[in-house]
Amino acid sequence: EGALRNRDWVEGNLRKVDQATGGRVAYVYVPNTTTLGHEYFKRYFYPQAYKDAIIVDERFNGGGQVADYYIDHLRRPFISYWAMRYGVDLKTPGASIQGPKVMLIDETAGSGGDLLPWMFRKLGLGKLVGKRTWGGLVGTLGFPVLMDGGFVTAPNLAIWVPDGGWVVENEGVPPDIEVEQTPADVIAGRDPQLEKAIELVMEELKNNPPPQHKRPPYPVRVRKSQ
Repeated sequence: EGALRNRDWVEGNLRKVDQATGGRVAYVYVPNTTTLGHEYFKRYFYPQAYKDAIIVDERFNGGGQVADYYIDHLRRPFISYWAMRYGVDLKTPGASIQGPKVMLIDETAGSGGDLLPWMFRKLGLGKLVGKRTWGGLVGTLGFPVLMDGGFVTAPNLAIWVPDGGWVVENEGVPPDIEVEQTPADVIAGRDPQLEKAIELVMEELKNNPPPQHKRPPYPVRVRKSQ
């Protein structure tokens, strides 16, 4: 039942974003940064890759692995068009959105759910909206099994960067725009965080509309007779 309720929530958010933006903004939810998160990302990103902007929702993200797969797709630069004999021109890379990007975060997202918005901000992909993530990037990879079948765990990895030392652990990732979401909001069917993300991305689209490229005239590749 939980999985069905989650899918219903995601599909409802997708409809809200589509209706509020006139179909111009993609909505992609990632529940974690491992198997299910990759499935969700591919399910929702690729069919909407033609849109002008994107809202990535990582609230309640349970983490898992380093989420560079998502980031690699979100930061893809425009390269070229391909003129087709029939139909519209194609873009390279095809699965890419160069327009404004906003990420939704909250206090329940952690581990890989901390790292994803941290990378999103570090690479300048867009604004973070919501609440500070919970701050857990000290982790355990592998542990010895004891003779009686028990096991012992101890932290054996933590993130650090040359220009900032140890980061995220016990701090989380703060939003650029903090938006509280109360139980009363949810009961009333409202999502103030998503509403703020929609407002922000539409404002960015208004201030920085995507360029409208025009195909040049076809070149003449034959010699004219003298």
